[in-house]
Amino acid sequence: MKPLLLSLSVFFATIQPTSCFLSHPISSSSIPKPKTSISSSSSNEESQLAQLSKVTTLSIDSGDLNIIQKYANTGYITDATTNPLFVSQVGLSENNDDGRYSDMVNNAISYAVENKKGEDEKEIVGLAIDRLAVNLGKAISEIVSGYISTEVDPRLSFDTKASIERGRRIIEMYKELGVPKERILIKLAATWEGIKAAEVLQKEGISCNLTLIFSFIQGIACAQRDVTLISPFPGRVLDWNNIQLGRPSGGDSKINPIDDEGVQVVTKMYNYYKCYNHNTICMPASWRPSRGSGYELDEIRALAGVDRMTIPSPLLEKLENCHDVLPQMLSIDKALESGEDKLDLIDEMTFRYALNMDGCGTDKLAEGLRAFIGETEKLEDVLLSKIRKLL
Repeated sequence: MKPLLLSLSVFFATIQPTSCFLSHPISSSSIPKPKTSISSSSSNEESQLAQLSKVTTLSIDSGDLNIIQKYANTGYITDATTNPLFVSQVGLSENNDDGRYSDMVNNAISYAVENKKGEDEKEIVGLAIDRLAVNLGKAISEIVSGYISTEVDPRLSFDTKASIERGRRIIEMYKELGVPKERILIKLAATWEGIKAAEVLQKEGISCNLTLIFSFIQGIACAQRDVTLISPFPGRVLDWNNIQLGRPSGGDSKINPIDDEGVQVVTKMYNYYKCYNHNTICMPASWRPSRGSGYELDEIRALAGVDRMTIPSPLLEKLENCHDVLPQMLSIDKALESGEDKLDLIDEMTFRYALNMDGCGTDKLAEGLRAFIGETEKLEDVLLSKIRKLL
């Protein structure tokens, strides 16, 4: 890892205590202009959002159609990811003035009632939840040109068979709406059961996004099974380590990004993939300021060059409004110099042992599942009350 660490050290030694890098003018003649600029700046320099999009494919982390459209118009955002929180927000948006969301909900409920195969309310509401997620994904697919991630019910994260069935069902729903499966990533939690479900779906030509990844062993087990994409969470890894090591949390840890454990684990996964020719895409999500308030872009900048990133709109705006030079920190050449040791094929026993020995991986995976399951159950209650009126 020495060549990479040296490069990072040189890079971060130049950072001043501001929320943006020192200005380094770039010739405007060499800058490709975006379709639309969100920034009101009159500067001719290239934004960090533009620079980042040249070395990393960008996805927006949002379920808000207006926000997705806003950033898709820049030409820098090609993909979009959703999760149970975003789907729940759509389902609970009765007071929202945007009628598209209420139409999605009504369609999902009608679809579930019309296509039910029995009288089990849980089965019917599950059908409605999947349809609502697909309705949202369909709307997003008309805005962005790349992948749309749609999550399987997180309560099935320890049921391989059920996860496979739900993944297939989601793909069929998209097909009914005219969205090809090549546009869709079935999103599953990176439990052992979720990884095994993804292995089956991938062999059927259904691409998967394994999420809630906090541990190196999760990332490698996914790659060994040819998963299309993983979503590690560097910010959550930093959160856990701040608490364990007694550092101030809540964005005030004030550590150099080179020492950010979230940055380190994502870099290690990326390097491993490149060293051993894994095609799995590394797409980090969930960001924290390594050095505290005012440095919200620390982890994003430290991972510039990773395959993909999914970024929420507030951080996209910060990138758009900063025009300092953004060095590429990750690359295939640097990865090949990292000297990562190759691991044998990871079986269930090895996976469970390694994950349980990784306190961060174990704690944050459980915490993430609880959060997503909580949002799903809120949505289930709302949809169930509406479904009962039609039964």
